[in-house]
Amino acid sequence: MADPTHAYVKLKGKIQTHPGETVRIRHVAELVTNSPSETAIQDTVLHTLRPEDGNRYVVDIIQVIEALQQTHPELLVHNIGAEHMIIEVLAPRKKISMLLVLFVWIVLFIGSGLAIMNFHTDVSMPEVHERIYELVTGEKNPHPLIIQIPYSFGVGAGMILFFNHLFRKRFNEEPSPLELEMFLYQQNVDDYVLANEADGAKKK
Repeated sequence: MADPTHAYVKLKGKIQTHPGETVRIRHVAELVTNSPSETAIQDTVLHTLRPEDGNRYVVDIIQVIEALQQTHPELLVHNIGAEHMIIEVLAPRKKISMLLVLFVWIVLFIGSGLAIMNFHTDVSMPEVHERIYELVTGEKNPHPLIIQIPYSFGVGAGMILFFNHLFRKRFNEEPSPLELEMFLYQQNVDDYVLANEADGAKKK
């Protein structure tokens, strides 16, 4: 009696593709099998993305098993990973409006400037500079520019180092705080989508 043919499937975490793409098993999962038809198995069609699928399509391991067993009924499929994964459908990029970029830049510039000024007012930064100048020189000066000007440059340099970017230049390989926040936000969105999909599947 011939040995049974096994296929071990591990869903990937998340992939990105374009609208209308034909999704195959090799796109969404890592697969190991003792079948001589491994290439054909990996090329098994799972789903063709449609407009009604939206910008996120959730793949369930049951869907993968059904697709494999329909085309290769001799396979014994084993799941060794997560039960769901997400296909993110990339929308066509729109042309960037320079007027909109300029408007956003002005709003952010004014907003960040007001935030810094309000912070300095709350902590009485001008009085602190005056006191530091008096302690160092022994003289009172209502406008200690020798302290205020380097401090202003230091605030800007500190922000650049904190966010680890100067335009498109990165200073080291560590992710910036903004990148970490975006990663956590995206991870929370994916978890929410997977949780809702699982709840919806249970109710059906």
